[in-house]
Amino acid sequence: MKETAKKEMILVVDDAPDTLEVLQRNLTSRQYRVFTAPGVAEAIEVLDQTPVDLVITDLKMPRGSGLDLIRHVRENLKDTEVILITGYASIAGAVQAVKSGAEEYLSKPFTDGELFEAVQRSLEKLHLRRAGQKALPVLPAGRYGLLGESETMSRVWQAVAKAASTTATVLISGESGTGKELVARAIHYTSTRSAAAFVAVNCGGIPETLLESELFGHVKGAFTGATESRAGFFQTADGGTIFLDEVSDTSLAMQAKLLRVLQEKEVYMVGARRAQKVDVRVLAATNKDLFGLVKKGVFREDLYFRLNVINISLPPLRERGDDILLLARHFAACFAEEAGKPAPRFSENALQVLMRYDWPGNVRELENVIQRLVVMTDSPHIEPRANGLDRTLAEVEADYIRNVLARVGGNKTRAAEILGIDRKTLREKLKTLARWGKSPHRFNLPQSTQGDKPFLICLFFSIVLKTN
Repeated sequence: MKETAKKEMILVVDDAPDTLEVLQRNLTSRQYRVFTAPGVAEAIEVLDQTPVDLVITDLKMPRGSGLDLIRHVRENLKDTEVILITGYASIAGAVQAVKSGAEEYLSKPFTDGELFEAVQRSLEKLHLRRAGQKALPVLPAGRYGLLGESETMSRVWQAVAKAASTTATVLISGESGTGKELVARAIHYTSTRSAAAFVAVNCGGIPETLLESELFGHVKGAFTGATESRAGFFQTADGGTIFLDEVSDTSLAMQAKLLRVLQEKEVYMVGARRAQKVDVRVLAATNKDLFGLVKKGVFREDLYFRLNVINISLPPLRERGDDILLLARHFAACFAEEAGKPAPRFSENALQVLMRYDWPGNVRELENVIQRLVVMTDSPHIEPRANGLDRTLAEVEADYIRNVLARVGGNKTRAAEILGIDRKTLREKLKTLARWGKSPHRFNLPQSTQGDKPFLICLFFSIVLKTN
């Protein structure tokens, strides 16, 4: 495999040899230069001799706390980022770690994907700071993962810049896959709170019975299994920003508690008798018509107006014109770099197909399609297949459903949204696919998709490729 240009230096600090070995192996596989240290003293020796871009440190170690190392980095190494690994054994420890200067935290156990995402975000912030872009009042294209030059995206840039200059709550609306969390991160990291924590919470992904404890924390003995006190997301975000994604999925009871936090700026931990003051900016997002939910009585009107002080509406990809091509080339270059190969080139016909497709999954779907293109071929030229009409509708539909499910990690609710069907219909189709058995995936890029249904044009772009 061709060596990529990724040369950032990372220091991993943990007293567990097995953990050091796993983290070093995983990060090295992504072409990072990795150093390890079993404790704080050894880590400081490495930092004194080597210019490290990122420190990943455990919180609890026998010969010095991770907090001590964070303080050393913040006091002596202004050009180094820190990620904290912790199980949040105590409220004070969790909040203090973030306030001490850890830009990201990983709660044990974490996946490889969560590790790589945290590293990428931390290094992105480092690179932007080095480039002197942090103080710019208007976001340049591509910052924090946002990319686009269309008129609709220009309005988004302006709205983000204005939102970053205030402390008001922001409601970010848009279809699934349009980049709502990226906008939230852009607001946070260009605001006066950028040095503090950004905490993203998927409200729809946490069971209702656990959501209150996750958001506000709990004290020891508050419920069965609460063997110790634990900080919630609001305490962790103290001084920074909390992003409540899919806030429309919360119950009316939880909405009342969120309203109290916005009004009183304090939270009650589950089982606690006294409130805790928190200084947290709230950004929220939804892919639904929140005001329509208010009219139906399933979302509180007072909370809606509290959240909707500033509204940023993200356009669907189909309304962004040439941004589709810009994003396609960007994703192709990124995935090719990861794979250690040259970025493929799109023919004019292939670009036309990209522009004609409706992209119900928006930028997320486009990213998935381009990743498939890069992964599945070593050829440098992407060309639509002229004779790609040799498959039945059932075959095309089956491939489309499988690939959408793969893209959303098996989340049937999200897959049904992208497919434009309800969960019951999706379950029936999956039963039919199971009866057919697993047939090999075939990847074809239809030459013309205009006017066809998503199942027919699904773009499994794949890949009859021609080499120049």
